[in-house]
Amino acid sequence: MKLLEGKTILLAVTGSIAAVETIKLSHALRRHGATVQAVMSDAATKIVHPDALTYACNREAITRISGMVEHVQYCGDDRQADLLLIAPCTANTISKIACGIDDTPVTTCATTALGSSMPIIIVPAMHQAMFRHIAVMENLDRLKSWGIQIVGPRIEEGKAKIAQVDEIILACERELCGQPLKGRHVLITSGRCEEPVDDVRILTTRSSGRMGQELAKAAYRLGAEVTIIHRNHLPGFTNIKTDSAESMLKAVTQELDSHPVDIYISAAAISDYSPVRYEGKIPSGQKLALELIPLPKILDLAVRKSSLTVAFKLGEKSRDEASALLERGVALVAANSPDTMGSADGTYELIDKSESVTLSGSKEEIAHTIFEQIISRHLQLLPSISSEN
Repeated sequence: MKLLEGKTILLAVTGSIAAVETIKLSHALRRHGATVQAVMSDAATKIVHPDALTYACNREAITRISGMVEHVQYCGDDRQADLLLIAPCTANTISKIACGIDDTPVTTCATTALGSSMPIIIVPAMHQAMFRHIAVMENLDRLKSWGIQIVGPRIEEGKAKIAQVDEIILACERELCGQPLKGRHVLITSGRCEEPVDDVRILTTRSSGRMGQELAKAAYRLGAEVTIIHRNHLPGFTNIKTDSAESMLKAVTQELDSHPVDIYISAAAISDYSPVRYEGKIPSGQKLALELIPLPKILDLAVRKSSLTVAFKLGEKSRDEASALLERGVALVAANSPDTMGSADGTYELIDKSESVTLSGSKEEIAHTIFEQIISRHLQLLPSISSEN
């Protein structure tokens, strides 16, 4: 799936040591379908040779603004580029852009892009002490107020490191995919729950959480604000960590009670039962009967408190059970078989009250198709967005 197909990204590189990561970033952007044109500050050319980026982008890197007025060509009103991506962006460049100073090819492109209302993403990278400087913080806030998207940094080892390539790609896709879900809040439960049997054993499933994570990414690409409740951590998202059905219920309840949720997607393999817990460790080598206690259904709460609910149903009778879910108020059901658990792809049947559609492919593709169905057939169920959003 190449969501950047047909898009041109002007990759602006400044003089951070993280500039060495731009070769990998250029290749990744091109694999996702984008045409990439590099522009470099003089300081950046001291870290990465322009020939390296010329090779990575398959286009000659721009290292100075010539009589061809490259800043206007790529960032002006009749621009050739769709997005200005400044990665990595130093404290020096951040502050220059915020103050309207354009004394490098990168800052000149930024000034022109701001003047033409071109989408801009800035990916900071520097030492942590520099990142904490009050002027840098204030300048980043100023750039955000101008509509510039800031991605990262990762705070590690005393450094504000450049964001991961996947996170940068995701931000580019969000900026260039039209954002039909802008202003919407999407809440997703994902992955497995683990119910303790004793101090060392658990009851769980084979769910990897891949489908939930792909749904979160798809919603983000389409402009939504996304919260994901799961056992893992997805960089760049609001993550709420849970490990059992009880903790997931508490987290979902708190989210639904604290602010409006436009779309709730139950992609988690939430436990139906919890065993009566044995204190300590059950001795091995003996027959054992577990008492299982039914757990409350999170889905019923979500149907009452979210504007639109999407449920996943697993098992051989999932098609029949989908009808019951639709009667309970679920807008869309994704029915699938157990062999999809833990895999990168699968087959799903999307069912609502009007029709059903069978999908096969990667979970990334299926996640996007689910949101396409929501947008085309169910978006009218959501409350209108106020002009303040």
